Amino acid sequence: MQRKISKSVVLVTGGAGFIGSNLVEILLEQNNKVVCLDNFSTGKKENISSFFKNSNFKIIEGDIRNIEDCQEAVKEVDYVLHQAALGSVPRSINDPVTTNDVNITGFLNMLIASKDAKVKRFVYAASSSTYGDQQDLPKKEAIIGKPLSPYAVTKYVNELYAGVFSDLYEIETIGLRYFNVFGKKQDPEGPYAAVIPKFIKALIQHKSPEIYGDGSQSRDFTYVKNVVQVNQLAALTQNKNAINRVYNVAHGENTNLNRLFEYLKELLSKYDKEIENIPVVYSHIRKGDIKHSLASIDNAMNLLFYKPEYNVSSGLQESIKWYWENLK
Repeated sequence: MQRKISKSVVLVTGGAGFIGSNLVEILLEQNNKVVCLDNFSTGKKENISSFFKNSNFKIIEGDIRNIEDCQEAVKEVDYVLHQAALGSVPRSINDPVTTNDVNITGFLNMLIASKDAKVKRFVYAASSSTYGDQQDLPKKEAIIGKPLSPYAVTKYVNELYAGVFSDLYEIETIGLRYFNVFGKKQDPEGPYAAVIPKFIKALIQHKSPEIYGDGSQSRDFTYVKNVVQVNQLAALTQNKNAINRVYNVAHGENTNLNRLFEYLKELLSKYDKEIENIPVVYSHIRKGDIKHSLASIDNAMNLLFYKPEYNVSSGLQESIKWYWENLK
């Protein structure tokens, strides 16, 4: 079975973002032509600047909320890897309207454009936030709860739309419910920064990271190279039973934030001994946050032949090396 996309034309929406730019990098290395659609609202040009001189790379500065931009981006494309979205639970609570416009209207535009262009497969970034208040662990795809944020609502609606389009228009779709992805190029700046790059930056600057709550909450942290792997498996699978479904994408282990903090200190102290004495600061629990998250990845392993190559430890080691070189 072919496990890596090659000699194809691939559209990566949100290609200047964290996950998108990692996908673009690997796809170009694998001898593909890659189209990147991004409006740079959260994506960064420096994430993709090294690709600008590559003749196989095309950048379209556009917005998925504009159907014409979507139609332009999908021309002569084999596969769509739809990563564009307005992420962050807190951001969606503060601005549900924009979150809805980008994540639902933009998603629908991309589905319509992909259907009309007859792409081979539409693979999209779903989210573990869809599980909402469902507390059973590990999380299994068929059992979800009530959404706890506008962001969670939008990502669930994406799954519903994809299912309807698959049934009505026979476009092949696969959704990937990401669990707390981390890795190089993830932005440590701003109020909506993810916990791992935020902690790393604080520690490099000899500042105390802030943990919301008591630090006992846990997440299934997932290294970005595992995500790159499963996007390709989803695009290429010929297993009819694997298509038009949604899969958890994780490593299948959870780590609480206190342990994460100690582990980051341990790894960063190899670069700077002073970091090992930096304490953490605890703050109030954030609205919309879940207590624990742990994925069952059985379906992805059995149907897509997903085999995560990086656990939290090996992923953090690679990530910290990149951040140390780029944040110093």
